[in-house]
Amino acid sequence: MIALKEVTNPKELSLFIFLPKQLYKSYKEWVPPLYGDEKKFHSPKHNEALGYSDTIRYIAFKDGVPVGRIMGIINKKYNTEHKETTARFFNLDCINDKEISSLLIKAIEKWAIHKGMNKVIGPFGFSDKDPQGLKIEGHENLAVILTPANPPYLQQLVENEGYTKELDCLSYKVNIPEQLPESYIKICNRIRSRGSFTLKEFSSRSQLKPYIMPVLKLVNETYGHIFGFVPLSETEIVKLAAQYVPILEPDLVKLVLDKEQVPVGFVVSMPGMTKGLQQSGGLLFPFGFIHILSAMKRTQQLVLLLGAVKPGNRGVGVTALLAEALMRDARKRNMTVIDSHVILESNHLMRAEVENLGGVIYKRFQGISKKYITNVF
Repeated sequence: MIALKEVTNPKELSLFIFLPKQLYKSYKEWVPPLYGDEKKFHSPKHNEALGYSDTIRYIAFKDGVPVGRIMGIINKKYNTEHKETTARFFNLDCINDKEISSLLIKAIEKWAIHKGMNKVIGPFGFSDKDPQGLKIEGHENLAVILTPANPPYLQQLVENEGYTKELDCLSYKVNIPEQLPESYIKICNRIRSRGSFTLKEFSSRSQLKPYIMPVLKLVNETYGHIFGFVPLSETEIVKLAAQYVPILEPDLVKLVLDKEQVPVGFVVSMPGMTKGLQQSGGLLFPFGFIHILSAMKRTQQLVLLLGAVKPGNRGVGVTALLAEALMRDARKRNMTVIDSHVILESNHLMRAEVENLGGVIYKRFQGISKKYITNVF
């Protein structure tokens, strides 16, 4: 017997959050999230988006055993700003069973229709800052933090329900060379000789801290064109700064300033922690943090988390300065490869930058699937 239960209390929410760990225990390529961050995502105290969005969560049971989950989201702030009536499904995880996945997805569609929506996209969270899409290529390559790690069968289960591609996200693999291409070196030398921009580097978190807020504000200036982007509020900027400063490696954050010492470009990266996440089960305590820190020290993989160049300063070599400095320090750590994180298929400027450095696509995420819905249930 299959039954659907709406999540209505803390005990059920805890089951919802940790359910993938149970569902995918035999799937060796699965990488858990940091469950501390997952709890904050579902907490109105920590996630401001819950205050301006409608949400619902379901757990599917088969003969009393939990076998799937899904979350529905209506980001009212985004819909108002973009004049949309779009709902989203997120946190879709289940066993390989068409009946169960159909029950979960249809539950969100019915809820969305009841709320006056005419389109559902997903998997997609509150904004592009949440893991998005389904991994559809490169399953043999382990997921990095904040990217989907679903088993291959989930793609077909979603498509069975009538969802089609809206856009893809790509992850590139870039081998770190002993020396950058000559063209990059020439650009960097020319910029330095002109004195128009200054590369800012860091050796301690105390040096880095004053720049975190300006960098996150720069995100708002540069990410407006990205699908699903919701500008960070002042409160969110403060919380993100407090959340990420303690875990950032200062030498893997690079910043470019103009003559007025205003940030015009940046890149934030960190050592890969995938193996540590698997060994820790996504839990920092009591001993999980040891596995994660150890993995970050041993890894040869650098993960790009965030990067941008301010409009009006693109195409003048800012990215070359950032790339030169970042790869230099990555090599000092004996790193050999970069994961670009996710890049929209339509972001041709960013893709060209990565491909100029020899990057090749090695993971693909069906960034968003879409379905237009009508009241036919």
